Amino acid sequence: MTTRLSGAAPADVSEKRVIGNVLRGSIGNLIEWYDWYAYAAFTTYFAKSFFPTTDTTAAFLGTAAVFAVGFLMRPLGGWMLGRFADRFGRRNALVLSVTLMAGGSLLIAVTPSYHTIGIAAPILLLTARLIQGLSVGGEYSTSATYLSEVATPGKRGFYSSFQYVTLYGGQLLALGLQLILQALLTEQQLTSWGWRIAFGVGTIAALTVMWLRRGMDESESYQREAGENKGERGTLRALAKYPKEIALVVGLTLGGTVGFYTFATYSQKFLENTAHIPRRQVTIVLFCAILVAAILQPLAGKLSDRIGRRPLLLFFGIGGTLLTVPLMTVMGSTRNPVGAFFLVLAGLVVVAGYTSINAIVKAELFPTRIRALGVGLPYALTVAIFGGTAELIAQALKSAGHETVFFWYVAGCVLVSLIVYGTMRETSKTSELEER
Repeated sequence: MTTRLSGAAPADVSEKRVIGNVLRGSIGNLIEWYDWYAYAAFTTYFAKSFFPTTDTTAAFLGTAAVFAVGFLMRPLGGWMLGRFADRFGRRNALVLSVTLMAGGSLLIAVTPSYHTIGIAAPILLLTARLIQGLSVGGEYSTSATYLSEVATPGKRGFYSSFQYVTLYGGQLLALGLQLILQALLTEQQLTSWGWRIAFGVGTIAALTVMWLRRGMDESESYQREAGENKGERGTLRALAKYPKEIALVVGLTLGGTVGFYTFATYSQKFLENTAHIPRRQVTIVLFCAILVAAILQPLAGKLSDRIGRRPLLLFFGIGGTLLTVPLMTVMGSTRNPVGAFFLVLAGLVVVAGYTSINAIVKAELFPTRIRALGVGLPYALTVAIFGGTAELIAQALKSAGHETVFFWYVAGCVLVSLIVYGTMRETSKTSELEER
């Protein structure tokens, strides 16, 4: 009979203590993702500041390229901070990741425009995104590991789902601030200097979280094993002993990351640039859809604790494969904001089958000594190759006059993951985290 997770909180730790740990682990994740998504949310305003052109699609393409390049640092961040977390603790790694994010946001906030410093402007923008990519690459693996290790038995899916609640929450904060600034400032003011406020806010918030995270509790499972296998903790040599698990992380992530970035971030530019819905209405549509999606995450996570992880993954795989093309096709031709809301929401509901439990599924594949690196590195590589390039591919295909090809590309990526979901084991019952 399955009893306790070796990564779970001991029996004498109260539920209240667990909730406190989850909140402390999640608040930093919220701000990290706010800083990350502020770039995507305000791209439409600062694109021409760094890439001067009269062609809106070309300007979006330039910022999308920088967005994609930022993802290239995520594998490095997943390796560096994942190794750091496995060797020196989850708390220390989480403090370091949010410090890096603060630095990247500050650099974007203060960088002059192309018209002022020329080519140095896009170079500094790129540098800032590389720093942020390093931060997010380490944040995902460490926060996923931390939340899985402090969760109580039987509620691991529920508590781990808060990683995407805060991820969506960060995007909501970015969009919410955008709505406020749109109400207070003119279009010209936002395009000229107003967008810098978003990155200034992100800098201050990240520095505040850095201070708060210094008071976090270290996870119990890390403390218990901190003195064991010091030579192998967080090393690529140790990770190489789990080739099947590494392949599973890649397969799990492929369709999920492409589907997520398509509906959660690219849809903003898609509705504006293809459906030609006014910018402010698009912001409201995306804000409302993501708010509902955030609420769905813990509900789906709790469901996975009852019925297992695979049914939810299969729901996403089947739904994403069959519905992506029709959803995107109709979305591109709609002119009704209400209709656009339901179309985006439909996509996010399908994606919830992946987002709500992807962190815990990956954490359940690896033992404590290698968990942060095992979750972080293959995930970050997959996201960098497929998630980070999704918007770039979409913009390039649109520019070439073949936008609908992107719809089929997304569906194809989800299909690959569906095959993985159909053949993998149920991790909630057979995880190495379980004590038997």
